[in-house]
Amino acid sequence: ILMNYCIVMKYSAKENCYIVTVPDLLGCMADGRTPNEAFENVKNVISEWIETARAASRKIPETSFGIENF
Repeated sequence: ILMNYCIVMKYSAKENCYIVTVPDLLGCMADGRTPNEAFENVKNVISEWIETARAASRKIPETSFGIENF
């Protein structure tokens, strides 16, 4: 699966972890103790989000910001 989705990573001092959201995929988010762990986790969650959407015959949003914008 090509993953050109924009992600937003923030550190949560309250939760003591990094939180990653994927704005184009409603509700798609992950966390991790390190930035790298959070990034690896969100890659898995993106794949699962897309698989679930396909199984439910839901439309998979186009990325609003991909490599083609560079």
